[in-house]
Amino acid sequence: MSGTEHLTVRRVGATLVLTLNRPEARNALSLPMLVGLYDGWLAADEDDAIRSIVLTGAGGAFCAGMDLKALAGGGMTGERYRDRLRDDPDLHWKAMLRHHRPRKPVIAAVEGHCVAGGTEILQGTDIRVAGESAVFGLFEVRRGLFPIGGSTVRLARQIPRTHALEMLLTGRPYPAREAERIGLIGHVVPDGTALEKALEIAEQINACGPLAVEAVKASVYETAELSETEGLKAELERGWPVFATADAKEGSLAFTQKRPPVFRRA
Repeated sequence: MSGTEHLTVRRVGATLVLTLNRPEARNALSLPMLVGLYDGWLAADEDDAIRSIVLTGAGGAFCAGMDLKALAGGGMTGERYRDRLRDDPDLHWKAMLRHHRPRKPVIAAVEGHCVAGGTEILQGTDIRVAGESAVFGLFEVRRGLFPIGGSTVRLARQIPRTHALEMLLTGRPYPAREAERIGLIGHVVPDGTALEKALEIAEQINACGPLAVEAVKASVYETAELSETEGLKAELERGWPVFATADAKEGSLAFTQKRPPVFRRA
């Protein structure tokens, strides 16, 4: 895939890197960006050679959320993509990972502002890395708006409820170290190195059995709201078939032979 004017795509080994590319607006969401994002998620799912996805932003920012000028009536760029929205009115929610979950692991590499819709997209990712100067927050209530990208549902399931409610109800900014402390992100690294760290994590994932990786990710999300008994039953249903794959046999053989495994998604 080639991306759009506000979303660039490149391959780094077995990792698909999607870059929000509207730096003059701190990568505020636009129609071309949303279309490019959704196409990127689909491309990764459909290509077995891709084993992980990294989402990042250009120009020292991740995403400043929705284009408020457009929301106030200034017009949204990318009119030529309007037919995509007409054909799929849910496209923007899928792009923001509200109504779509890629089967490949998604790693966020955050520099600078990751606020409002940026923090909402973040909650749809699996692993999160941020530069020291990154800033997070759900600013909607300060503007009389509602964080409708999923935060009132997801955030309290990902971090302690007291922190989730404080973030949602105060609309204040959270520096990277505080975001790490409350569990919103997993790694804080020197500024300018978030993408490097994310790609390092991606390489570790890429070296694992892809069928196992996808099954593990699916099991974690499928069982999240189940009782322990129901979850353990669902885990067996998802996990047992992995043991019958050629990749599982290859992994065991490579371990005994003390060599790197060669996985073939079989």
